[in-house]
Amino acid sequence: MPSRPVLRKKRLPRRLLQLYVGLTLYGLSSALLVRGGLGLEPWGVLHQGLSERTGLTMGVVSIVVGAVVLLLWIPIRQRPGLGTVSNVFVVGIAMDAALALVPDGHGLAVQIPLLVAGIVLNGVATGLYIAARLGPGPRDGLMTGLHRLTGRSVRLVRTAIEVAVVATGFVLGGSVGIGTVAYALSIGPLAQLFLRVFVVPPSADGGTVVAGGSPGQVILRP
Repeated sequence: MPSRPVLRKKRLPRRLLQLYVGLTLYGLSSALLVRGGLGLEPWGVLHQGLSERTGLTMGVVSIVVGAVVLLLWIPIRQRPGLGTVSNVFVVGIAMDAALALVPDGHGLAVQIPLLVAGIVLNGVATGLYIAARLGPGPRDGLMTGLHRLTGRSVRLVRTAIEVAVVATGFVLGGSVGIGTVAYALSIGPLAQLFLRVFVVPPSADGGTVVAGGSPGQVILRP
């Protein structure tokens, strides 16, 4: 029977593929929410608001914000992985590419399908990149680092961060709407589902189950 290191090596191509497909799809899903025009995910609200104020594309803003958040890992002693650094760049690049190709939706007959597709695709993307287990996104690490540092629950820390992000983005001109609420209510169950679909079997590489527990414990967005 192959040793665990050999099995890990065999699983690495799959994990890398999951990581980069997941991050690319995450950028695409964010672009679909923008084009739907019915409200963005929390960090998308901030990115759009900053984009409106600076004139930079949303993808570039996403990269800059991700890099700044990553710097905040230093005082809270979080360690980045390949997935962490990749997250900063791939999501932003994919978002800008998708925004260049996908036109704005006009009318609810187009906007609602764009919203639904964006949310579902975001759940798929989240399941793919987290299940790859190659490092959390910058925003994920900020949340878990503050949880460890303050002793507060993950749910409380995450809620506080996202409320602050949405409020700041809204003040800057980001889009908050029914899509923001729909995303908040559905992303947990969707990502939990797709984590179970895409998880790399722990018996194959000696890893741990990533889809166990409640959605609030495992859903870590870029």
